[in-house]
Amino acid sequence: MSASQQRSVAVIMDPIEQITPYKDTSLAMMLEAQRRGWRVEYLQQSDIYMRDGVVFAQRQVVELFDDNDHWFNSLQAVDGPLSDVDLELMRKDPPVDDEYLYATYLLDRVAAAGTLVANPPDALRAVNEKLFAAGFSHCMAPTLVTSNSQRIRDFLAEHGDIILKPLNLMGGASIFRLTSGDPNVGVVLEHMTSLGSRSAMAQKFIPQITEGDKRILVIGGEPVPFALARIPAEGETRGNLAAGGRGVAVALSDQDRWIVDQVAPTLIERGLLFVGLDVIGDYLTEINVTSPTCVRELDSQCDLNIAGTYFDCLEQALTGS
Repeated sequence: MSASQQRSVAVIMDPIEQITPYKDTSLAMMLEAQRRGWRVEYLQQSDIYMRDGVVFAQRQVVELFDDNDHWFNSLQAVDGPLSDVDLELMRKDPPVDDEYLYATYLLDRVAAAGTLVANPPDALRAVNEKLFAAGFSHCMAPTLVTSNSQRIRDFLAEHGDIILKPLNLMGGASIFRLTSGDPNVGVVLEHMTSLGSRSAMAQKFIPQITEGDKRILVIGGEPVPFALARIPAEGETRGNLAAGGRGVAVALSDQDRWIVDQVAPTLIERGLLFVGLDVIGDYLTEINVTSPTCVRELDSQCDLNIAGTYFDCLEQALTGS
């Protein structure tokens, strides 16, 4: 492929110098783009700006290495229209706060100018990773979303054992397990609801968490055949790897595939090409669209190239085939 034909991708992510290379999914995607001869650019959300309706970004052309000690070099600084690239990967981690939402509005302009943005900015706004699963309530455990502490207390009394989590964080942050009679219920509810001014999600505790919180990656509507079961550390309820969980690859069960079948048509309809479904036992718990992870763990344990599958999908989207 000649230089004039070289495809380009710009990746919006958290600071690249702070990642953990051997487990970073964004790095896996960048390495795959480089293997395919793409020009790879890196930027942070704060590097995006708009002037007179045109969205620009200051970014770095980078060279990537699959090396835990030295994983990138900055080759060249670029400051120009973000629509100059063929593909924009929005891989910024939550929280989905005001600045994140503003960035998606700017990326709307980039998409309108002809650049493929994945996942699409309108879908990133519409699909709250906790709340969107409610559209598939037949796949979920009993769930309550409210800012009212008494409703949560009633839900706890009904089920006896619940998980309480915020609606805009990731990695197991601020997740609590509450049981009937827990002396800390009051203070936890005050914290999680900010004294009744902030909504939280309560779900019936699923005992199968001891077998792992499974991350199922869905690419172009099709599941990767193995999930990463994130098994909680001893004394922990959370399976998240960021909370000390251990990741073990497991083949998808019939129930896992049934859940994917329920969700996948909606993902395709919204243009969501790379999604992580979280499943505990027989239940869907979350639909992750901002920066789904676990690619590198599954690749290493199952001899896969998930980023390669994703870029096959992206290239098909670029060519319209």
